Amino acid sequence: MPLPIDPNEKLTQLATGFALAEGPVYSRRGYLLFTDIRNQRIHKWEQGKLTVFRENSNRANGLTFDHQGRLLTAEGGGRVTRTEKNGSITVLADKDLQGPNDLVYAIDGSIYFTDLPKGRVYQITRQGEVRVVAETPGPNGVALTPNQQHLYVADYKAGGVRIHAIAPDGRLGPGKPFAPLTVDGLKTDEAGNVWMASLDGIEVYTKNGEPLGKIPTPERPTNCALSGPTLYVTTPSTVYRLQTKAFGTRTF
Repeated sequence: MPLPIDPNEKLTQLATGFALAEGPVYSRRGYLLFTDIRNQRIHKWEQGKLTVFRENSNRANGLTFDHQGRLLTAEGGGRVTRTEKNGSITVLADKDLQGPNDLVYAIDGSIYFTDLPKGRVYQITRQGEVRVVAETPGPNGVALTPNQQHLYVADYKAGGVRIHAIAPDGRLGPGKPFAPLTVDGLKTDEAGNVWMASLDGIEVYTKNGEPLGKIPTPERPTNCALSGPTLYVTTPSTVYRLQTKAFGTRTF
């Protein structure tokens, strides 16, 4: 099976000059959000124009949307938040957290997020309970399979990606090895392929763990996002775009 990209397609630079870009997420309203962790900002890119979406972001890292289109943020300063439609910030989790890194919204209304320094994966249930669902040395990126029955967890310290079955109550099974790669952020597409920001490019695997190929990047990629047939990639300094033949899974 070939990599779902036209071989003539090349990465296009959208914006550059950041200290540590991360967390790309595309809204169906037509704009891209991403974080600049060290400068504590969330940026908005829309129709070629870059603006600041939020200042003093508490070292915001991973981003996603819930089913209402509200922004969910893993803040490295020690909390997970939701940006309401009026711009106010609601804290969803902050007790005993050290550095939330990435997060994903599930169709049942719950949120899975990683805290890399604590070595834990958490779930915020639909009722608002925050509980530990897995422990691993350095949990980083998280992504759900299209059918929402499994969760991928990239462990940056252990150097591998594991796949966990999700129990009916939302808890995670022990996990099985999926890809022997050092991965930061990762996403899935509608076909079940997994797009992983590894050491020198975006590695793409099938849902069965078979490598499809790699998209080389000028710098080590930190994360990626798929919206429609478009891939967005963040590196520490720059945000890129690439047209693909894959459609990303989405919650909004």
